[in-house]
Amino acid sequence: MIVTSTGIHNGKFDDKYGKRGKQFNQNGIPTYSIPLRIEQAPKETVSFALVLEDKDAYPVTGGFSWIHWLAANITRNELYENDSLLSNDFVQGVNSWTSIQGGKQSKILSSYYGGMTPPDSPHLYEVHVYALDTKLEIENGFPLNELHKKMENHILEQYTLKAYYEN
Repeated sequence: MIVTSTGIHNGKFDDKYGKRGKQFNQNGIPTYSIPLRIEQAPKETVSFALVLEDKDAYPVTGGFSWIHWLAANITRNELYENDSLLSNDFVQGVNSWTSIQGGKQSKILSSYYGGMTPPDSPHLYEVHVYALDTKLEIENGFPLNELHKKMENHILEQYTLKAYYEN
């Protein structure tokens, strides 16, 4: 399986998907989600799930990854720009903007793409995409640990796409 994004050039996410973008929620969090294309998925794939995380956030969070986007039950091979806000054919989990470090944004506002805002230096972001043999019984607002529990024994293949976002 291969995952690519037209929003990545020379190993970096385009500005519009983070703090230098033009679309933000009422708390100033970037909401213009990245495009993704999935190719060569296993024939048995029923759905995809994704996790966008920032492990370079450890110093800010006290040792935890920052989750920017969780999505599941994606039944197509391509997500377009801003699909997090514009599409309703997949479910989305809660991102780290709902945490204490993220300002305790509401669960409703945090159940979408919450873009990249590295405070100190360029951060490396990882988009983990999972090909699954089923659709998950999971609802909007799910946390990361629930996604991993539901995916257990259903992952056919996974791929990690990495790129930087400048601070």
